[in-house]
Amino acid sequence: MMLTAQGLDIGYGTRRVGRGLSLGVDAGEIVCLLGPNGCGKTTLFRTLLGLIPALGGTVALAGQPIAALRRAEIARRIAYVPQAHAPPFPFEALDVVLMGRTARLGVFGQPGNADRAAAFAAMERLGIADLADRDYSRLSGGQRQLVLIARALAQETPLIVMDEPTASLDFGNQAQVLAQIAAIAGAAGTEERSVILSTHDPDQAFALNARVMLMKDGQFHAEGPADHALTDETLSAVYGLPVAVEKTESGRHVCVPSIAARSSTAGVSGASG
Repeated sequence: MMLTAQGLDIGYGTRRVGRGLSLGVDAGEIVCLLGPNGCGKTTLFRTLLGLIPALGGTVALAGQPIAALRRAEIARRIAYVPQAHAPPFPFEALDVVLMGRTARLGVFGQPGNADRAAAFAAMERLGIADLADRDYSRLSGGQRQLVLIARALAQETPLIVMDEPTASLDFGNQAQVLAQIAAIAGAAGTEERSVILSTHDPDQAFALNARVMLMKDGQFHAEGPADHALTDETLSAVYGLPVAVEKTESGRHVCVPSIAARSSTAGVSGASG
């Protein structure tokens, strides 16, 4: 198994956000993390990435404890696409993507022509090659997000962690990114990778045919294939309002929340950010 977590307690200092979390990600698999704001999704991701220490339990990459790995070793195994990124300097977009290649260079190594070609190919794959020489800090939020995804692709890791990768994208770019996620995980041969992503749109989990971890108050409320884990009952309980899972004539599942006032019987989800 590519990534495993056992009995994981997550949080900051003495403040625990979640307890006893266990999960695993297999090669070529898409895992979709869903849950309301404040339930612990980002904290879980930061712990899985080794950016903050676990307060209990273990995280392992290919059987090796992440706490025992150097940052360079982790960077060769996991790429990270954050929710947002404020650039400290006005880099060109291609240079931002090229930063994904640093994990494959030596201590004093400099990116060469092959690295620049890999970075540009990642931008071409996402349809943003025309942004290569643009000032990254002047791009729209959606364009910057696509650049960060290209950086993760250029990093060429077996696992990519994406924290709400479609949050600032328009409808067309959302569809493009979802198609790329499906292609990444479905690729044959040495390019096969796994993706674990968070989203606020359960329809995306259905579209990706993902395995779902449905999170509430720092715990996994339901997990399994999307068509088993995402039901009227589980979604209503987690989000605190009536949700119906319906199937279109084309066979696609869609989740339809009630726009009426919150039901007093459905429970109230956390909303602490």
